Amino acid sequence: MYCHAHPDDEASQTSGAMARAAAEGHRVVVVFATNGDHGEVAADAVEGETVADYRRREAEASARVLGLARIAWLGYADSGMTGWEQNDAETSFYRADLDVAARRLADVLDEEDADVLVGYDWHGGYGHPDHVQVHHLVHRAAPLARRTPRLLESTMNRTAMSRQFEEARSAGVEMEWSPDDPMDDGNPLGTPEDEITWEVDVSAYLDQKRRSLEAHRSQASDIDQFLSMPPEVFARFFGSEYYIEPGVAGPMRRGWPYGDAD
Repeated sequence: MYCHAHPDDEASQTSGAMARAAAEGHRVVVVFATNGDHGEVAADAVEGETVADYRRREAEASARVLGLARIAWLGYADSGMTGWEQNDAETSFYRADLDVAARRLADVLDEEDADVLVGYDWHGGYGHPDHVQVHHLVHRAAPLARRTPRLLESTMNRTAMSRQFEEARSAGVEMEWSPDDPMDDGNPLGTPEDEITWEVDVSAYLDQKRRSLEAHRSQASDIDQFLSMPPEVFARFFGSEYYIEPGVAGPMRRGWPYGDAD
């Protein structure tokens, strides 16, 4: 089971491993904490269709591409970025009672008898309030389930990205930002390599990853940037996914954390 903050987060962060797990016979479920209602408005939205409704349809299309068995929604509103007034909305995930939210997630864990739960690293990769809340949520929910799931935290390899950015700069490519710059919460992007447990090769699933991203085309600011990458750049950027397994010592190993399906 993967817990994501918003519909489209699964596409950019974990869709390769999700597709691989489904292809190998695992039952793969995604839980979205929020409805993503503060995302971008789709150009082709029909009259009366809300952003949340549209993004729900996109999430369903992405799930079909990846072979997911189920989508569950925890029912919270998108909290927006750090400092937005939406952070303080009564129904925002950022303001949610964590015990209540954890019980909702634990109920889904019980329904699925899930043996693995995937969330985010301690600062949600880049400090988004909803991503940080997902980190706390999965750690709170896991011990509430009848079967305590193994926990993994999706992250980004800051060390590898910094190397790639320096290579690009050395080649004369203009870069407007760096993974080492402060992100939404003042921390740099992702996690240093020596704190990461798993590098997962998803290069065989890049077509599904691309189609999963395409399913979320309404979020054009990010998705268009990803999809405009030349194939070799896309493969380098998205060919590996990274996960922290709390309590498992390094160094980072290149492998597959899930084993064979039952």
